[in-house]
Amino acid sequence: MAEKDAAVMHLENQPGNGISVEDAEFLANFSDEAKKKVIKKVDMRLVPMFVLLYLVAYIDKTNIGNTKIEGLLPSLNMSGLQYNIALSIFFIPYVLAEVPSNIILNRLKRPSQYLGFLIFCWGVIMLCTGFVQNFAGLVVIRFLLGLFEAGFLPGAVLVISKWYLPNETQTRIAILYTSAASGGAFSGLLAFAIAKMDGTAGLEGWRWIFIIEGLATVAMAVACYLLLLDSPSLSPGWLSPDEIRYLEARQQAANGHSHHEGFNKRILWSVLADWKIYLLILANWSNAVPNYALKFNMPDVIQSMGYKAANAQLLTIPPYAVGAISAYTFSVFADRYSWRMPFILIPQCSLIIAFGILFSKAADINDNIALCYFCLCLACFGMYPILPGVNAWNVCNIPNPHKRAVAIGYLICFGNAGGIVGRFIYKADERPQYPTGYGTSLAFTAAGIVAALVLEFSLWKANQRNALMSTVEIEEKYTEDQLRDMEERSPLFKYTL
Repeated sequence: MAEKDAAVMHLENQPGNGISVEDAEFLANFSDEAKKKVIKKVDMRLVPMFVLLYLVAYIDKTNIGNTKIEGLLPSLNMSGLQYNIALSIFFIPYVLAEVPSNIILNRLKRPSQYLGFLIFCWGVIMLCTGFVQNFAGLVVIRFLLGLFEAGFLPGAVLVISKWYLPNETQTRIAILYTSAASGGAFSGLLAFAIAKMDGTAGLEGWRWIFIIEGLATVAMAVACYLLLLDSPSLSPGWLSPDEIRYLEARQQAANGHSHHEGFNKRILWSVLADWKIYLLILANWSNAVPNYALKFNMPDVIQSMGYKAANAQLLTIPPYAVGAISAYTFSVFADRYSWRMPFILIPQCSLIIAFGILFSKAADINDNIALCYFCLCLACFGMYPILPGVNAWNVCNIPNPHKRAVAIGYLICFGNAGGIVGRFIYKADERPQYPTGYGTSLAFTAAGIVAALVLEFSLWKANQRNALMSTVEIEEKYTEDQLRDMEERSPLFKYTL
């Protein structure tokens, strides 16, 4: 297991700051071998389930892009603008419901029940999409899908933050998020296979994509209800009493409090007024805008290279596979060194290169097929490490679990708001050069680079300023209660860079 960051180590040795003397001694005496064993047990049960669930969520959210090239638009007499509206309407409830959903989830003892309910609802909605008859019906379906899918990703990140220490989160979030990249690859392959059912029971192939994938989602909802981990205290069947105590005690130490008051308006305001989260949002948009734009239009982009629909579906697989490998690799190093910024900045620079080349060469795409396809792979290489890095950076610097729940939802909420922009930047009448799509992606990536660098410098300066005061000076100036109430603003807290 990676070393604990300085803030966690300090809190573990401060009995008044969230952990008793007995628990501090227990943590100190809990062997490294036992620590590795219990974390591996959690990994084997929690992470695979979330990977499967997010794979399903991703496919259900983006399969409309696959159905588009299988005849969705002419079947429903829709225009390209109406298609973009149907994509965007999803994000209105998706964005607005994320923070409230995380507040609800944070108050519940059994995340499995709440998340299982959400997944079941959107699975039924996905199934119904296969029978929609017009544009208006598709808009209603997409709105409801966004409403019920909203709580899953912030909920998953919140649950992960309750089981792992801050400097263990990015790798787990990355593994979760690689299922999105894998989902992009698998979605194309699955759509390619299901579309061959065209004409079965008198239904078009694109309808069967929604129906089959909706049924699979309902089955996963049942699995979530039965198998998703809730908390260490509710896991005596596979955790020993000492393992449960270890997992709970180290979370108390990491949070810096033995108890917290529940959610209140002060916590919400502290998130809204936190300047750091807005820089993280900008950094997140360097992933969200180009990623959402590309994931719904990649089959179209590849088709513009001269490939038929079936081959275009299959050729979406390698770029997403590259993204999955990239997200995991960068996150392993970020957790190992407890340093987030470089492993966000390097992928962002890859995006600048990828979209810069596409912006300049896509007008002659038929003469630059290999180069442009390579840039699609490079774009996925750059996009997928950013979200795990940004979310882990957020979690690492918020010790209060109630504020963390709101901040996770708020960051993901505004990150997904970037998806609304992404819906409209690939214009059908600009095919195949897509200057608006590639140019807008470049602009948001550049803004994200600036945000990441400003945040890094600001947190470094704060740590330098706090280091000027000794622990004795700090304890003379502030009471224990004051230091606890200051949370990450405490001079004893060391920001993760």
